[in-house]
Amino acid sequence: MRVFRSFAFIDLSGFTALTEVEGDERAVSILSTFRSMVRDICSRRGVRIAKWLGDGAMLVSVETPPLVAATLEMQVAARRTNQPIAVRCGLTADAVILHEGDDYIGHAVNVAARLCELAPGGEVWAGANIVEHLPRWGTVLSEDEITVRGLEQTLWVSRLGLATLEGTVFPDPVCGIPLTLAVADNVARDALRNPVLFCSDSCRDTWEHRPKPRPDGQGSLRIPLIGS
Repeated sequence: MRVFRSFAFIDLSGFTALTEVEGDERAVSILSTFRSMVRDICSRRGVRIAKWLGDGAMLVSVETPPLVAATLEMQVAARRTNQPIAVRCGLTADAVILHEGDDYIGHAVNVAARLCELAPGGEVWAGANIVEHLPRWGTVLSEDEITVRGLEQTLWVSRLGLATLEGTVFPDPVCGIPLTLAVADNVARDALRNPVLFCSDSCRDTWEHRPKPRPDGQGSLRIPLIGS
């Protein structure tokens, strides 16, 4: 059957060279950090990890916005680790054939894989119909028409990243994405009535359902006020 899906291929840039220089044990440590990061981001945003591909993965989403947000968050999360992780991503969305219930066959899958191969480390490359699903805190850094190996026609590709912000910046307390009131998807208040900005409903939901200390322990020297 034919279904509409959004696809992303992600890959650790320079992983083969790192394995050669720093050894297998170090490579496994970095790979474990990478996979843990990807699992956390995808589970929170409702994106499915269709398959692990060594030092990469194929991601699938019924809706495009969560997948776009997930790949952009991976760039932020990679910079926050203490590991030399640079994630490259290729994104597309289109109708494909759902084969045997858990595999996808189609042009969009092939293009996403090729874009990931071409993208430098730390960059997100997207097909033409992805840009309209960018979150307000995302932006198109550049656009170009490129030739892709194995494809007869050239592709219009957008390089995605975080928007340049003006004004007071508040990082999302869950994912760490920098936000201002102008680009935040959600705004809440902490215990001291200070604004808490979120990039998405999923991050706000995670924050609101985080473990909280018992009321009789709040405000003590050992347990400060929630949100302070």
